[in-house]
Amino acid sequence: MGKPNRFSHGGGRLGGHIWRFSFQAYKNGGGAFLVPYFIALVVAGIPLMILEYALGHSQRGSTPLAFHKISKRWEFAGWWMPIVATMGILFFYSVVIAWCLDYFVFSFSLAWGAEPSKFFDTYLGATSGADILGGLNIHVLISTAIIWFLCWLICFREVNHGIEKACLVFMPLLLVLTAILVGTAVTLDGAGAGIAQYLKPDWDKINFIKNFNNSAVWDVWTSAFGQIFFTLSLGFGIMITYASYLPKKTDITGNALWICIANCAYSIFAGFAVFGILGFMAKTQGVPLDQVATKGGGLAFIVYPQAINQLPFSELGKGLFGAAFFLALVIAGLSSAISLIEAFVCAVTDKFNVHRGGVVTFICVGGYMGSMIYATGAGPHILDLVDHYANHALIMGGILECVLVGWIMKVEIARKHVNGSGGLHLPKVWNYTVKFVTPAILTLILFLALKSDVETFTAKDFKYAPTIIYGIRTVAFTLLFAWGFASFKWYRKAAHKPEDEHLLT
Repeated sequence: MGKPNRFSHGGGRLGGHIWRFSFQAYKNGGGAFLVPYFIALVVAGIPLMILEYALGHSQRGSTPLAFHKISKRWEFAGWWMPIVATMGILFFYSVVIAWCLDYFVFSFSLAWGAEPSKFFDTYLGATSGADILGGLNIHVLISTAIIWFLCWLICFREVNHGIEKACLVFMPLLLVLTAILVGTAVTLDGAGAGIAQYLKPDWDKINFIKNFNNSAVWDVWTSAFGQIFFTLSLGFGIMITYASYLPKKTDITGNALWICIANCAYSIFAGFAVFGILGFMAKTQGVPLDQVATKGGGLAFIVYPQAINQLPFSELGKGLFGAAFFLALVIAGLSSAISLIEAFVCAVTDKFNVHRGGVVTFICVGGYMGSMIYATGAGPHILDLVDHYANHALIMGGILECVLVGWIMKVEIARKHVNGSGGLHLPKVWNYTVKFVTPAILTLILFLALKSDVETFTAKDFKYAPTIIYGIRTVAFTLLFAWGFASFKWYRKAAHKPEDEHLLT
């Protein structure tokens, strides 16, 4: 199995922290989003991070191999997770990194001017909907090609040390730059109103007891849980693969807690910059806060340039600051993209014992072709559609993991392995959380999210019909791929090694 980038998570997830968290929090009411976000961290994020670490560390293999060792019937689920991560997420994620690359260039001249929102509209050239394809955006197409080429170069030549060293420099730099933006944003006129909305929950938006049949309430909860999965790379197969390379003696519980808390803390910290700027924009434009931005996934590319405009620096200083900020995002994004590629590459090389270089080339060439749809005028709309169903897929992956470890492998075996590896002791309450609490909550949220989608469709609101049709088609397509991969025999004579048998009893 080709060794993945060991800093695959250390580089952070551009989508989780900067791009996706900001518009998810804004779309779902700020403080109303943070409450279920914290709950999701406790009941799903931390338990599942420990679970994925335990699964990868104990089974010593990629996600499909780890699942196969526990139960051959469950191998398809081990394939489905990295396939969804690659085809469902990485295809559009690479385009978001490409936007950052373009904005790195734009920063030197502050090309977005005084109205970043209008500039972003012009830059994307988006059509009026997902059903109107429009032409290819040559700027986005070229930048996306550069991103995929860099991914190929790093993975093919196995020059992970370069990206690791870059992350060691740029990730602390990104934190410093974010702190400067936060410090600037919170002092702007009107920022207080934005931050108040960020911190003060609107309980009616999340009170599912009072509004159980209100789909808007469950949309907030689904978004919060999906964001936790996205931020922490859960359900992607990344952490299982990564954990398989950790030393025999390692602090699984402590590492999992540190990753969860540090990742989520950064997301929340960066949110102060976003909502401070949104409050400033609302005051400047004379509109309510919830109407100041309607760009969905592109919110960060409006808010952060606006924040850079407000820095107390010269034009040159603002340009250099912006360039450093967006370059750090590119590096972080590349690190995450590489980890997604490596999770799938490791799975394929485990199964078929083929040359990793050929697999990397196939994935990167195919990935670029798949990304082209997001470089069209309909791309931004399709991105929002796919991102909508990414929440569902990741939550479904979490449920499958809980069933596999909690009921098939037997959760106490996993807990004993974690505690036997050293470090922070994992209490027995984790067993009940993984077996009952986490899967029950995830199942309820997934059911109600799907119920909301079906109700939207049956209400003949054809505005959302493409979303539902696209989602069903994508899930079916990825499941078909997963079953196909699982149907082949393993190259190795037996996936179950004699030394692994104690893990299954």
